[in-house]
Amino acid sequence: MSRLENKVIIVLRTGFKWLLRSLVFVVLVFFIPVGCALTSHWSGDERHADWRTARLDSAGLLTDVPGIDEAVIQVYAARAFRWRGAFGVHSWIAVKPRGSEHFTRFEVMGFNVARGGEAVRIARGVPDGYWYGNPPVLLRDLRGGEEVDALIERLYQAAEGYSHNHEYRIWPGPNSNTFIAYLAREVPELRVNLPPTAIGKDYLPDGGIFAKAPSGTGIQLSLAGLFGVLLAREEGLEINFLGLNAGVDFWPLALNLPGIGRIGMPVHAPLNDN
Repeated sequence: MSRLENKVIIVLRTGFKWLLRSLVFVVLVFFIPVGCALTSHWSGDERHADWRTARLDSAGLLTDVPGIDEAVIQVYAARAFRWRGAFGVHSWIAVKPRGSEHFTRFEVMGFNVARGGEAVRIARGVPDGYWYGNPPVLLRDLRGGEEVDALIERLYQAAEGYSHNHEYRIWPGPNSNTFIAYLAREVPELRVNLPPTAIGKDYLPDGGIFAKAPSGTGIQLSLAGLFGVLLAREEGLEINFLGLNAGVDFWPLALNLPGIGRIGMPVHAPLNDN
């Protein structure tokens, strides 16, 4: 056997070992967690959920209703409706300027696009409402005076510049999480850390490849929201494979898995630390 043939065999063996290890990594880190999430999801009552009767009222997270003179910005996420909830969440931002007695929600609604309308919905709503029966999680809580009012105004301005207002795709985006991640990048003072189950957050508007992380504390590379990597102080290290995210949050220490979400030390929604 010639030296060239030996080199070819070595290269093939090395390539096969690398491919096998990569396949094992993908199965362990992406496919098995998603399978566990699917099993857990469909063992519940989601199979029979009806959007017409599903809860949309307050989940009772606002036990300390802010005074009329306080400006508030809150970011929420809740498991998506029916089968979508096995994979990901729906996210939104709720704001209340000083002097206002009600909250306004920033979010994207896919059914509006199907009817020929706009994807972005900015309207009065329950800030901590159930999302079609699924309870929300508070990701960010920011309160104050003029500085918070200024951030609210920038959110309105950023929403007007969203380039996918007439588009909606569940996977890989643009969807509701794409919109919230976009707003977070435009107003990085919010330091929004979207969960790994926020599928679509890595879909960059206008076909972008490089961008700030949604928290504004790092950078990311994304190919159409299907493949990519993110490194940031808030999110930690994330790998995107086919729109699914897995990674490690360095502090508070936790493992982020697709479908399952965060496993590790809890994160408390930051309050007035910008």
